[in-house]
Amino acid sequence: MVKKKMVVAGRLWIEIDGMNFLGSGRIELLEKIEVFGSLRKAASSMGLSYRKAYYAIRAMNNLAPAPVVEFRQGGKGGGCATLTETGRQFVLKYQKLSHEFVIFLTKQTGAF
Repeated sequence: MVKKKMVVAGRLWIEIDGMNFLGSGRIELLEKIEVFGSLRKAASSMGLSYRKAYYAIRAMNNLAPAPVVEFRQGGKGGGCATLTETGRQFVLKYQKLSHEFVIFLTKQTGAF
């Protein structure tokens, strides 16, 4: 009989009032917005449609105690999207929690 390796796996997401608020995909979107200053460019870099990215941000802004992204409509140069301080804090907290979650999962693998 061949011994197979068991691994404990999981995904981390944060809910507010039972609604999906943050997960790895949304965190990546927020990080890309911080880099590009544009929702369109952030979405494109992830292979997401602008519409899907916009609705994700809208959902986060509606669920969070304060907006995580602010939009400024543009004229000649176009608009921009920027993370608020609240958004930056959520990214940092999620990254820390995600790191701790990976450590937890790694330790559990030895239990089997």
